[in-house]
Amino acid sequence: MVAQKITIEPVTRIEGHAKITIHTKENGLVDHAYLHVNEFRGFEKFCEGRMVFEMPIITPRICGICPVSHHLAAAKAGDAVYGAPPPRPASLLRELMHMGQIIQSHGMHFFELAGPDLLLGFDADPEIRNVVGLVQAAPEIALKAVALRKYGQEIIRLLGGRRIHPIFAVPGGVNKALLPQERDEILAGLDETIATCQLGIQILRDWVEKNMEDVQKFAVFPTGYLGLITPENGLELYDGKIRLIDQTGVELERFDVADYLENISEHVENWSYLKFPYYKKMGWPAGVYRVGPLGRLNIADKIDTPLAQEEFVRYRKINDGLPIENTLYFHYARLIETLFAAERVGILLQDADILSNDILNTQHNYQGVGMGVIEAPRGTLIHHYQANENGQLEKVNLIVSTGHNNYAMSKAVDMVAKTYITGPNVSEGILNRIEAAVRAHDPCLSCSTHAVGQMPIMIDIVNPEGKTIQTITRN
Repeated sequence: MVAQKITIEPVTRIEGHAKITIHTKENGLVDHAYLHVNEFRGFEKFCEGRMVFEMPIITPRICGICPVSHHLAAAKAGDAVYGAPPPRPASLLRELMHMGQIIQSHGMHFFELAGPDLLLGFDADPEIRNVVGLVQAAPEIALKAVALRKYGQEIIRLLGGRRIHPIFAVPGGVNKALLPQERDEILAGLDETIATCQLGIQILRDWVEKNMEDVQKFAVFPTGYLGLITPENGLELYDGKIRLIDQTGVELERFDVADYLENISEHVENWSYLKFPYYKKMGWPAGVYRVGPLGRLNIADKIDTPLAQEEFVRYRKINDGLPIENTLYFHYARLIETLFAAERVGILLQDADILSNDILNTQHNYQGVGMGVIEAPRGTLIHHYQANENGQLEKVNLIVSTGHNNYAMSKAVDMVAKTYITGPNVSEGILNRIEAAVRAHDPCLSCSTHAVGQMPIMIDIVNPEGKTIQTITRN
């Protein structure tokens, strides 16, 4: 036997492109597995010189899957640069759009990207282990999944004029009020949306019960956890302070986004273009943390909507109230957040200010520097702008959600590879489990969109001399 290098490129059913290299020892066991984010975007640099007010239109192009997150984070940073906090009705409308984004993104990920693994099996034939196979195997569930995503997208369209790259939030507020008939249209689909969220949760719970062995050994490891929080430690997705806890649940920091540079630094590895954020006071790698659904539910003590709170109580019992470390529970947490977002839509639409025309603050107190933060579906998103006296950007810094989870994804890939590869014969299902370690985090690695089905994959097995001794392809 000889040592091998197995390459998975690209990782499938994620947003963006990455590859995995698995380095095995002579006995066939894994020495180390790496996640390589192998695309360079450069958005921060080419935004320099643009006007601050352009950023809510420019930055959604970072991502075709969650453009709303960048749209709103940019607008919030613009609020701070111009010194123009939005009126309350504008903040409500921004949050409503954000809830639509959470619903459509989380719904798509669970049912259409992760769903084929859970509903069809990690070892299912790759020809059917995709959204098309899911439609064939469970057409009723697939139709409900499509309707769930459509509901979230319709909220975005009604507010922002279109489903992708909306034109809605501007520094100081929003550019369009909500009409009564638009409110009623959103309300009309709410009950069905909530029911589909609950169906997803039941599907996930049933799957966990049947696959507990995998759940308990699939990349379970301690980290810190970070995200936005309400003053009472409730789940927060739109606004608030940033809370960081350690692996035991003890609070390490609670800070405004303006103080993020005092608490977060970034590490660089030569095998990835994506940086590795960490808690500065603990250093690298002791200060690593996770964000996104798993992180947000670990930092929260409660959820302020009744149905999601009921499920949250059940969820937190998994580890007796301590932080949950199982990577596959990202999916459970994601579904609970989707239910919360749906309930939150109903609360926002019943607010007396939701139909107000007081949607823009035109009184500016120009600051020149501003930060905006929001909980994108994948985790905490930070925009930081510095502009000259004319409002022209001189410096832009973005910490994207997936960046926060870079360590966690890399760690999960290595752990899953070492757990499931036990010799020289590596099945396609095992390779899919390693991909699923990335997929659980729902990463968004570029402004990509995907066609129906699977992207092709080629795996080269290389001997120590660098010669390819076997090639495995999947079309």
